[in-house]
Amino acid sequence: MRVIRGRHNIREQDQGCVITIGNFDGVHRGHQAILKKVKQVAEDLGCPSLLICFEPQPKEFFEAFQAPARLTRFREKVGQLMLAGLDRLLCLQFNAETRDMSVQGFIDLLVKDLKVKALFVGDDFKFGADRKGDYPALAAAGEAFGFTVGNFSTLTHDSERISSTRIRGCLAAGEIHQAEALLGRPYAISGRVVYGRQVGRTLGVPTANIQLHRYKAPLSGVYLVKVLGLGQPYPGVANVGVRPTVESGAVKPILEVHLLDFEGDLYGRQVDVVFIEKLREEQKFSGLPALKAAIHQDIEHARQRFEQAQ
Repeated sequence: MRVIRGRHNIREQDQGCVITIGNFDGVHRGHQAILKKVKQVAEDLGCPSLLICFEPQPKEFFEAFQAPARLTRFREKVGQLMLAGLDRLLCLQFNAETRDMSVQGFIDLLVKDLKVKALFVGDDFKFGADRKGDYPALAAAGEAFGFTVGNFSTLTHDSERISSTRIRGCLAAGEIHQAEALLGRPYAISGRVVYGRQVGRTLGVPTANIQLHRYKAPLSGVYLVKVLGLGQPYPGVANVGVRPTVESGAVKPILEVHLLDFEGDLYGRQVDVVFIEKLREEQKFSGLPALKAAIHQDIEHARQRFEQAQ
């Protein structure tokens, strides 16, 4: 998959595509159905498939710290889009210029820059400054410039629409298995292991610290997890949160993982932390002895759960 960063990097090889547009946060089952359709049409026409997305996501630009937590960072999303078979990803910077792009300016991007052959969006899709552009405007442009415009029916699960918002709600509520059903895969967070304060080591429970690079995480608390990327899957216990017992006024969440029965150096390793089950909420303890006791109880609980699963 070719990742195109910015309109100025569009090349001839990227033109004449079948295009869809959106954040595709999480690349869930609804997104996967869209990508499957786009890929099928692109193969029928003998051209590449292309997704247009924005960084930051529009809500992050307009709402800053109030924007919803991401299900996937950009790097994680790229990985999932590659697995889905997408040919091109055009990532446009969302800034004041993008916000003020006119309806005609957006259509020019599709027609002149990308030479779109077919376009698929939701029938409630809005674009252009003040969201003045809509599906009928795209359909009219398609008739005028010779490209087809189609929309997607909503994909549901248990009679409810599959959406990134719904998955966030499931993760926040600890409904890991429901989130997995909506995603079409287990929920996981990828990242590189970095040096932390090594508080866990002083408690006899060394942890791998993984920076989330985000102000919000879609889930928090203590979880059973599997860690991938170390040659074989390793079971573990993870905490996602701000560590209220040992940190004062922390804002950014941190992912800490204690691997069961693992020995070795993890620093600098890229790993995937797969969430299996929620054990409890993150909480502030009276001090390090109480925190240590709770962590060891979590580990014992995790061992029992993993043994039961075997």
